[in-house]
Amino acid sequence: MSIGGFVERASEAVSEMRRSGTEKILLVHHDDADGLSSAATIKEAAEREGYAVRLLCLEKVYPEVIQSIHKEWDGIIIYADIGSAHGDLIAEFNRGRNLTIILDHHNPQTSEDPRVYDLNLENYGFKGEEDFSGATVCYLFSKILNEQNRDLSYLALVGSQEIPCGIKGLNKLVLEEALRDGVVKVERKSLKIIKLGVTVKRLFSKLQILGPVGYYEGGPNAGVKACLEGLTEETERMIADLEARRKSANRRLIAKLYREGLKETAHIQWFDAKGLYRGMGSKVIGQFCSLLSYQKRLVKPDKYIIGIMDLQNVVPGWGRLEGSFAKVSARAPVKLRTLIKEGRAMSVVDLLVKASEGFGLADGHEYAASAVIPAEKKETLIKGAEAALELFKVG
Repeated sequence: MSIGGFVERASEAVSEMRRSGTEKILLVHHDDADGLSSAATIKEAAEREGYAVRLLCLEKVYPEVIQSIHKEWDGIIIYADIGSAHGDLIAEFNRGRNLTIILDHHNPQTSEDPRVYDLNLENYGFKGEEDFSGATVCYLFSKILNEQNRDLSYLALVGSQEIPCGIKGLNKLVLEEALRDGVVKVERKSLKIIKLGVTVKRLFSKLQILGPVGYYEGGPNAGVKACLEGLTEETERMIADLEARRKSANRRLIAKLYREGLKETAHIQWFDAKGLYRGMGSKVIGQFCSLLSYQKRLVKPDKYIIGIMDLQNVVPGWGRLEGSFAKVSARAPVKLRTLIKEGRAMSVVDLLVKASEGFGLADGHEYAASAVIPAEKKETLIKGAEAALELFKVG
């Protein structure tokens, strides 16, 4: 592991940014707390350098969206907390046209386009499930853009709250730096952001509602603003309304699963929420699967959990998608995580990549992953996932 290679490559990307002659950046980012804090970091750092930044929040990498922005956007494109898993697809659509920078922590795919800089720290020996978040990569990049951006370190800590093993690796180094610089302080065993007057954990939990649940109602933009300016009374009211709606949908779904049970194959337990979460972003199904993984009376500890929901075929700020799609989220219960770590079970991201091969796009981590598939391929995906697990077992 070495940060040196990252610094060298990121410095090359910054040099090309400055040589490009453009002042426009399209910032494509994910909708969860890590994605919003990542976007806030790059937006603030780039605007301080005089760039005009346009935000586009994506729940997933849709090929037709990526193709259109690389064809039509005249300027720099930056992906924040999204993109690495489909670096090959991005390169295919870009074909040397736009300077493109990917700042992500999901498992990367090789890009063959010299104008696509995938600065994922996994390329330099670090682990995206443990050592760094998307926001951490964005913060480290922002410091290369300008060392004065050290005041944005709190955003890396917010995004890193999604890492299940706690603050370690590069995230720990950022924490130590933020404490030395007086950007955060320890108060009653919590990390408080001095500038915003809110704890890191509280801001993270609020963003996890704003972006995913409020995806179709301006939640991501409100989240980015909250990252930089703090939580206002209006934002708090919006969050309360969104959370009430999500909790209501979660209660209805959990009651249904207790009545009917999950569907099962030899290695998988799964359910289809269909349109229960309509009006909310698709991240909510992953959040529900995470909650479900701790329901010991309802789930088997050694079977993969897969949840499916119908998607709206609209991308806010971009337009309408062709076709009907479903979001698939997968999680590993605690016992299964141990088997995955020991190499005795397939990682969740590998499972969804193989199960959706040929008709969907998947990405994620060892214990949590997701995919977007055509709505009519739900049963096909489950069968493909079971077949992949049988093959892994034989191998």
